[in-house]
Amino acid sequence: MYGMVNQAIEQMVLRAHGPDVWRDIQRRAGLTVEGFISNEAYPDEVTYQLVGAASECLGQPAERILHAFGEHWVLHTAREHYGPMLAATGSTLPEFLEHLPRLHDRVVLIYPKLMPPRIEVTDRAERSLRLHYTSTRPGLAPFMGGLLSGLGQLFGTPTKVTLERPRGAAGGTDIFRVEW
Repeated sequence: MYGMVNQAIEQMVLRAHGPDVWRDIQRRAGLTVEGFISNEAYPDEVTYQLVGAASECLGQPAERILHAFGEHWVLHTAREHYGPMLAATGSTLPEFLEHLPRLHDRVVLIYPKLMPPRIEVTDRAERSLRLHYTSTRPGLAPFMGGLLSGLGQLFGTPTKVTLERPRGAAGGTDIFRVEW
C-alpha cells in the first residue's frame, strides 16, 4: 500500500490518542522507519502490522480499528487531500457510490502502483442499494464498512451499513447493503 495509507493511520492515532500511543504502536509493529513517504509503495504487511499493533495497544479488535480507519479516511484524509475529486464523483451518497470506480480510475493516474478494489452497485432502490466489494487484500471488509459510514456522514445522509455476505476464506466479493 502507498505511504499515504500508513500516514493516515498515524494521523488517526495521533488525533485520538497522542504521540506516546503512536510510538508504542510503531514499536509493537516493529517499524524501523521514522515516517512514511505518501507516494512510495510499502508492502501490505506494514499496514497489517500497524493495524495489529493498534489493536493490541488500544485493546480493540482489528475490525474496530479498520472501521474507524475507514471513517477517518473519508472524513479527514480524502476530504483534505482529494476534496475536488470527491466533489466531482457525486453530489449524493448513492450517486457517489455508483461513480466510485471512476474515482479509482482517476486516483490510479496519480498512484500507478495502486491496486484499488473493484466496486459495483446493484439493486438500487429509493432508499438502499447493494455494494459489491472485491479486493485482492484479505480482511478489509470492516475498512469498507467504515468508508461507507464515513461517506454517509460526509453527505449528511444517516446510513445503515450491513455486511450481508462476507467474501469467505477462498476470496471473492463482500456484499454490503447500504440504507439511508
